[in-house]
Amino acid sequence: MKVKRSDDLVRIDDLQMLASPLEESVKGCRQAGEEEQDAEMFRKTELVFPSGESLPKCWVDADYQVHHTAAHSSHA
Repeated sequence: MKVKRSDDLVRIDDLQMLASPLEESVKGCRQAGEEEQDAEMFRKTELVFPSGESLPKCWVDADYQVHHTAAHSSHA
């Protein structure tokens, strides 16, 4: 992952935590400099993929399925 503001790369320790919409933050290590930095918590809203793409909505919004289902049923 990458921090939006600094472009620092971050190694995420727990990918299940990253993908869980119930978690607002995830533990990782900044990959800045020659030595790996100490683990810290990163808000998922601050992270993007190295390509710059945002995290999937279903990883950050606990009500995603409720909103997604309601949007589809209103178009029927």
